[in-house]
Amino acid sequence: MSKNTDRHKFILQKVETDGFVNVQDLSNQLSVSEVTIRKDLKLLEDKNLLFRTHGGASQTNPYANDRPVAEKEKLNGPEKRKIAAEAAVRIEANDSVIIASGTTMLALARAMQPNRHLTVVTAALPVALELLQHPQVDIVQLGGQMRSTSSSVTGNYAELMLDDMLCGVLFLGVDGIDPEIGLTTTNLSEARLNQKMINAAQTTIVLADSTKFGKRGLAKICALDQINEIITDSGISPAMLNMLEEKGVKVTVV
Repeated sequence: MSKNTDRHKFILQKVETDGFVNVQDLSNQLSVSEVTIRKDLKLLEDKNLLFRTHGGASQTNPYANDRPVAEKEKLNGPEKRKIAAEAAVRIEANDSVIIASGTTMLALARAMQPNRHLTVVTAALPVALELLQHPQVDIVQLGGQMRSTSSSVTGNYAELMLDDMLCGVLFLGVDGIDPEIGLTTTNLSEARLNQKMINAAQTTIVLADSTKFGKRGLAKICALDQINEIITDSGISPAMLNMLEEKGVKVTVV
């Protein structure tokens, strides 16, 4: 397959089917150089037919926006509740867990029904308020500057608190998951706090609905090899699932 129009048709069909394409894979499948594929992707992006990403292209805009928490809570509610329910069963009595910020983290707090002692460390005020109804839960609210868009804290005070902690599990929400880049968020200070959370936890489980895959935010949190598992919904494409598993990432689909 050598004609430009044939290549472009193949690329667009692949993007429509899988949601994204990889430069190296396209180069192998079409028997042309990666330089040629990148030129094809640029031309197709100029025609508003796809969005170029790091190492490939996607069907949707890969750049994540920092939306207010009230707006985010209305998006993909059923999927977030399924993910939260799966995450909640991982929490055992006497655990010490970190719950990061985000609407999926709030869904997790609502899904939790602890009947024995539990310690929860969180940056998110809505999570802390939700868990106050459970007297058997000891809540450690991180301190610092409150972000209005997420109703959570960031900054040096929260980071210093985490330096003195060691917890079993971190439940982390993200704005983007890219197989090559890793986990990202839209806020630099939140990314730094998330990094501290990862260091303070023995296990990191990412809770992300399927719209987060192929997206990327301004600030990198970590590479995929620093996490233990991703829990997501059935909207994840088979191609993305295969790519993550090939990189050694455990993915649980609910």
